Amino acid sequence: MKSILSWSSGKDAAYALHLLIQKHQKPGLLLTTVNEDYQRVSMHGLRIDLLKKQAEALNIPLYQIPLPKNVDMQHYNQIMQYHMSLLKNQNFNTMIFGDIFLEDLKTYRIQQLKKIDFKAKFPLWKQDSKKLALQIIDSGIKAIVVSVNAKLLDKDFAGRTFDRAFLNDLPENVDWCGENGEFHTFVYDSPDFNRPIAFTTGEKTFKSYKPCSKSDQNSYKNARNTENKWDTGFWYIDLL
Repeated sequence: MKSILSWSSGKDAAYALHLLIQKHQKPGLLLTTVNEDYQRVSMHGLRIDLLKKQAEALNIPLYQIPLPKNVDMQHYNQIMQYHMSLLKNQNFNTMIFGDIFLEDLKTYRIQQLKKIDFKAKFPLWKQDSKKLALQIIDSGIKAIVVSVNAKLLDKDFAGRTFDRAFLNDLPENVDWCGENGEFHTFVYDSPDFNRPIAFTTGEKTFKSYKPCSKSDQNSYKNARNTENKWDTGFWYIDLL
């Protein structure tokens, strides 16, 4: 089995990798989608230079998939299927994700990968997210919060260390692992890194997001069975 880890640059992916390495199942490739306009990791806002340093510290090759700034689901699926087909031709056959409990996202991933005869694995699936957050911290993985959903968290949460103090300060409606997109992290050290990654913090910026098309908006509402929440703002902290 030649496997690929979906690498967001954050804590969940890092902990999934940690568990795989402990089982002697280290993936052969890290895969990350990046915004080709801003040259940053999608949704995390992380500079690609820091992403590359993570891959170097892990000694695992990195595969980047560039995405346009405004990409609808149809175009996104086409881009992903093209790149995954290329990787299939390199004898990769399994994709690993750090998802925890979002059933619709898991189903979507499995269905899309099935089209190109890829398997999907979810090593963190259905774990209690509060216990999981503490396990991540206790494992020695060190991360900083790089973006927060402005509807749920104050901008002061951006730039904080992902630790017990951070978890204790979270509102009750925020998942401790940020599984609903409440916040995103950057891992700068791990037991699996050959060295920690040095960085400095820069300015905080606010950005809002809207659906690229009506079909995307309707797909989101149907999948989540909720009111439209696409018009959502995030606070980002720049890491240098």
